[in-house]
Amino acid sequence: MTEYKALRHIPQANLFRQGDVFVLFGELFGRGYVNGLIDEARAAGMTILGITVGRRNDDGTLRALTPEEHAEAEAKLGGRIINVPLMAGFDMDAPPGEQNPTEMLSGITLKSWQEDKLDWTKIEACRTAGVQRFTQSAQDVMAEIDKLIPDGANVFFAHTMAGGIPKIKAFLAIANRIYKGRGDRFMSSRALLDSDLGKLILMNFDEVSANTLKYLIDASAGIRARVEAKGGQVRYTAYGYHGTEILIGDEYVWQTYTNYTQGYAKMRLESIAEAAWAQGVTATVFNCPEIRTNSSDIFVGVELSLFPLLLALKKEGGGAWAQEQWDICQALLGEGVSLQSILDKLEAYLQTATSASFRNFEAWPMDNTPELADLMIGTSDEITSLHTDKKALITDHLSALVLEGTGPLMFHGAAEKIAPVLWLNHDIIARQLNALHQ
Repeated sequence: MTEYKALRHIPQANLFRQGDVFVLFGELFGRGYVNGLIDEARAAGMTILGITVGRRNDDGTLRALTPEEHAEAEAKLGGRIINVPLMAGFDMDAPPGEQNPTEMLSGITLKSWQEDKLDWTKIEACRTAGVQRFTQSAQDVMAEIDKLIPDGANVFFAHTMAGGIPKIKAFLAIANRIYKGRGDRFMSSRALLDSDLGKLILMNFDEVSANTLKYLIDASAGIRARVEAKGGQVRYTAYGYHGTEILIGDEYVWQTYTNYTQGYAKMRLESIAEAAWAQGVTATVFNCPEIRTNSSDIFVGVELSLFPLLLALKKEGGGAWAQEQWDICQALLGEGVSLQSILDKLEAYLQTATSASFRNFEAWPMDNTPELADLMIGTSDEITSLHTDKKALITDHLSALVLEGTGPLMFHGAAEKIAPVLWLNHDIIARQLNALHQ
């Protein structure tokens, strides 16, 4: 288990400047956590470079971007993209003439998935093929990036790869039961983890979310050696999740969304940064708060812990701007519904014995339970229903604020070289936001 270390000060270190290079190791699709980092890099005058995961042909083979796709991706990033496909994971990989894991899983149904078995020797061969493909492509990409880094420049590598769920029809129905189901529709997350399907998903999560950080660090060793020999410095960051401290009864208390199935891969990510740090490589995993994104929307209730950020903004010395955030959130609620009443509901939810029983850092990530699903999904549905428009939620606004706060904390925090794993909790996010808006 990683040592718990929260960032408690606003980092001021300024390492990066005009002519330095920012490399996004992951592709930009929607607005997410990394936008905050890219904004900081651009403001510092850094050259922005990126990679692509590539695209799939109709037959499933991986290909580079077409000229149109390449131009569109570069416009979205606002920088140059090396057009070599870096799709992580092995769910579509196999030795020549063999089935890939997605094909092996194609027969799985909602009735059979808990009993269906996989041939682990074949799965391991697919994993080996996938790792070989990815690490070779990573070497090719880094050889191109190396040419674009001038002598004397500093380099910031931002790892953003995450995910790894194989594209099989039955999985969405299974996931809906585990992450959204309650009452008769509840399904235990343990049932998934104990199945062969679940074991494969955990393996692929490890490959996509965690091991790619190691492949990046290894593939960029030559760049690191050259940059450091010329007096420059290199930093690596990655996005973790391992629960967050939020205000509960006016104290910052660690809590988590349950069941966070990717938690095992996120702990592996932490251990990769710790191992790199021990070798003198400055890699930091920043464990960021829960937010609403396109990819987190299946996890109903993950957004609940965002509401107390409003309390943190005031507690951490927020003045007129903090009040403005309250007013913006109040305006999103239906007639006769006060923002305070929502915060009271949240506090009552967080004070329940059921909710409190999952605040066990050592046991993370815990399995879900019918009681938690009833309480969490019920509270989430109730609060959502009190908004004027279900497409304009308080948690969307608060998510945008968290993104804004994490950007400078990570950018300057990485420069400062603090630790391999750091938690960004509501206290420091609120203090950073208040400082930005004073």
